Amino acid sequence: MADEEVSDPKALLEERSKAKCVSQWYEYQKCVKRIENDETGHKHCTGQYFDYWKCVDKNVAEKLFDMLK
Repeated sequence: MADEEVSDPKALLEERSKAKCVSQWYEYQKCVKRIENDETGHKHCTGQYFDYWKCVDKNVAEKLFDMLK
């Protein structure tokens, strides 16, 4: 038992859940491309970034606690 490597099930579930959030990822990428030439530093894609991770987290939450039991 001491030789077993402990893995984080959340990281594995996040990787699997990213495929379900492709539309949010594309929205974020479109935003990044749209503002890449902004020299003022005022434009950002924080909203799209958080929308993407909210989607990933929602999908992870559905399965994470079942794995921890």
